[in-house]
Amino acid sequence: METNSKETLQADFDVFDISEEFGFLLEEPLTHLPDHYQVWLDLANNLTHLIESRKLRDLVDKMPVLSPDLLSDHRELRLAHLALGFISMGYVWQEGQHAPAEILPKALALPFWLVSRRLGLPPILTYADSVLANWKLKDPTGDMRIGNMDLIFSFPGGDTCRGFFIVSLLVEMAASPGIMGALEVMRAIKVSDLAGIKNGLIKVTQSLKKMKEKFKFMHNHVEPAAFHGKLRIFVSGWRNNPMLPRGVMYEGVSDEPILLSGGSAAQSSAIQCFDALLCIQHEEETGAFLTRMRDYMPPAHRQLIETLSVCPPLRDFILSCSNSDLCQAYNSCVSALVDLRNYHLNTVTKYVIIPGNHAQSVGCPFRGVGTALNTTGTGGSNLMVFLKSVRNTTQKALILERLS
Repeated sequence: METNSKETLQADFDVFDISEEFGFLLEEPLTHLPDHYQVWLDLANNLTHLIESRKLRDLVDKMPVLSPDLLSDHRELRLAHLALGFISMGYVWQEGQHAPAEILPKALALPFWLVSRRLGLPPILTYADSVLANWKLKDPTGDMRIGNMDLIFSFPGGDTCRGFFIVSLLVEMAASPGIMGALEVMRAIKVSDLAGIKNGLIKVTQSLKKMKEKFKFMHNHVEPAAFHGKLRIFVSGWRNNPMLPRGVMYEGVSDEPILLSGGSAAQSSAIQCFDALLCIQHEEETGAFLTRMRDYMPPAHRQLIETLSVCPPLRDFILSCSNSDLCQAYNSCVSALVDLRNYHLNTVTKYVIIPGNHAQSVGCPFRGVGTALNTTGTGGSNLMVFLKSVRNTTQKALILERLS
């Protein structure tokens, strides 16, 4: 039976492209591509300097158009998508909010489009790129702790850039046991295994609490003024963005501008998995935005959310059981997710709202985002309205009946 369970679990890992240790993270991302693509890596590896010296656009404009056909496996494609995503963001936002590039040149746009199509991702830098696939260990034999981790590619913002992406990665890694718990619940509910459901929910709750603990590292490693004034513009997209209201033209791909959202925590497959598991139904506009964000996830990860969404509804099952232990396990899980969302809301206030208000009153000292996205998320949502909505809807999922 144990062997059978392990085989089932491994089959789930393969289908959904996850692992017990790393969850949704890309394991051991590559840092090198075939020599044919060295020009991409040269630009991406020197991106901060090229942006700050305002040389990036000129170099990209001189770049040859390379076919991505020599990229052979998933990890090569993910590195290419990461590199082209970073270069694209640097190209568009090199001159700050007042002079964004409205056209991506063919040498960048066409290979990015083709690589994206093979991966099932959009041709823009996503959360799956910058967080899940943008890490390496300083000492390959050491642990995955913040002091031993570094980024493959960076934006302006120095330690704040590194801290923001690495802490986000550690939060995702802390979600891994919770994803295993969600799979356990998914299997247990199909056979009405109450103990299995409870054990799975306990794992999810513990995972959510660990995610919040890792999230706290943000305060030690990310400086609010640098995040808002330097880094944030480079993860901003071109959908619902007042700086690029028509979107961006992809030369050689489309005759019309394309609207795409920037990387956002709403693109975290882990959080959306927990929502699906707990049957948290977000309100119309918020729900539609979250559903659209699934298009920015690797297809296998998206498939796990959709699989959890069509399972027998956990909340209804628990209500029908009248089992107080199960009800308590479910409520503990929902409460931990509410707590995490509250913490995220407060963190956004510190890193986006307060620095944005300060920049508005004194004039922003950087060439970056200034005041243009003070109330808008990098994914294009109305930031505080969205975050309060998801928090409040999560709270409403609590089972209030007193079960005997």
